[in-house]
Amino acid sequence: MQRIAFSPCPNDTFIFHALVKGLIKGAPPLDVTYADIDKTNYWAQDREGPGIMKISYAALPYVVDDYQLIPCGGALGRGVGPLVLTKEPADGISFLKGKTVAVPSDRSTAYMLFRLWVAQRLPEGVGKIVILPFQDIMPAVRDGKVDAGLVIHEARFTYPLYGLNLLQDLGDWWEQDTGAPIPLGAIIARKGQVDAGQWTDWIRSSVQYAFDHPDASAAYVMEHAQEMEKDVQKQHIDLYVNEFSLDLGKDGFHAVDSLLGRAAKEGLVPEIDLKRLRLGE
Repeated sequence: MQRIAFSPCPNDTFIFHALVKGLIKGAPPLDVTYADIDKTNYWAQDREGPGIMKISYAALPYVVDDYQLIPCGGALGRGVGPLVLTKEPADGISFLKGKTVAVPSDRSTAYMLFRLWVAQRLPEGVGKIVILPFQDIMPAVRDGKVDAGLVIHEARFTYPLYGLNLLQDLGDWWEQDTGAPIPLGAIIARKGQVDAGQWTDWIRSSVQYAFDHPDASAAYVMEHAQEMEKDVQKQHIDLYVNEFSLDLGKDGFHAVDSLLGRAAKEGLVPEIDLKRLRLGE
């Protein structure tokens, strides 16, 4: 049995449904831990977690010695960026001067993009950054406990229900600034314990099964979704599961190189040889 950890979000349960349910020929049974990416980011660094995990691309430089990137099954794409929200309409990034901003993790792609955006547009920085569970951020902004919030996941679709306003779509900023899609979540396999090549094949088969049988995972997705509205689940899956979920390919690896290379230059993550991320190199 193979231990694996990924989030309970609809995109992950949609992708891994076939593997979890034993529908992929040759793949072993899975012992699944459903964990938010902030937990798996540090779990991987401590080398105590499952052999296969989903982490943030922002955490990859910290674990590249111990884990191999699996070039499928993750979250990477266009129009998938995190959002910066405020309670009242704000006129540009200058609003954040001296303000408190809630973020869901300090080792996530969302936070990395936020830091890169602030470094480019507001060199003096914001006032204070606090970490909150992502499901608590929008209520905190709505209730005036923080001045702004960085949100991810289905919050992209539900923030108007909280009466919040969009200050910046960091995906739009990144894509306009670089022309590259955004690498969000990566699947990794522990070196020396997991056959990364074999698991690449099995995970890719699970993604393909999901594309070929899009309704087969509905009950499984519903069982674990934190946002229970079916239309929101579908929006979530349609946004985060795409051709990059099957294969990062040249454009996907270029996006990862762009993000981690730029973050390293800003001193946000350790610098690594990005060629090491490619399976077989």
